[in-house]
Amino acid sequence: MQQQVVVIHGGKVFKEYRQYIISLRTREVTKEKFTPQKDWKDSLPKELGPEFEVFAPKMPNGNNAVYEEWKIWFERMTKFLQNGVILIGHSLGGIFLAKYLSENNFSKKIKAVFLVAAPCNDVCEGEFLTGFDLPASLENFSRQAKNIYLCFSVDDPVVSFAEADKYHKALPGSEVITFENRQHFSQEFFPELIELIKKCEE
Repeated sequence: MQQQVVVIHGGKVFKEYRQYIISLRTREVTKEKFTPQKDWKDSLPKELGPEFEVFAPKMPNGNNAVYEEWKIWFERMTKFLQNGVILIGHSLGGIFLAKYLSENNFSKKIKAVFLVAAPCNDVCEGEFLTGFDLPASLENFSRQAKNIYLCFSVDDPVVSFAEADKYHKALPGSEVITFENRQHFSQEFFPELIELIKKCEE
């Protein structure tokens, strides 16, 4: 039986629709923004190999994310999952998993959860967590996941490295994995994550 892995991508959140429209009109753009770009989430299936089945749902409107919409789409996917699934959330996808698992009982047994550059309650200027805000306690999340890994980079310009410590305090037994120069983890390959996934134990 293949080991299932679910990876939730990041996104942007706004307080109101008007701010989203302003952002579309004024945010800095480069040529790369309009051409296909690959990152480690795209390379996961090949890097993990045939023993793994990777789910990478395209969450609704990642450029103007709404938590309830993401929750609906995520729950529709769960019927295809088996016990022992590994969940990975990058950036907004990380706080989405933290919020969802803190407020809901997941329908399948979880082998491990990886939060990669996930905001906890602080974001850089111009970024918001509207609707994705975490509850006061993450106890239900901690109870459901035996292995929790927090991957953060010291030089991340989007999510402060201090967020790792906040998660670590709220999730007893979690493990912080520190990187020095990965910024917001937009690289094409993530070999350390591949190694950790393969080492996960029941």
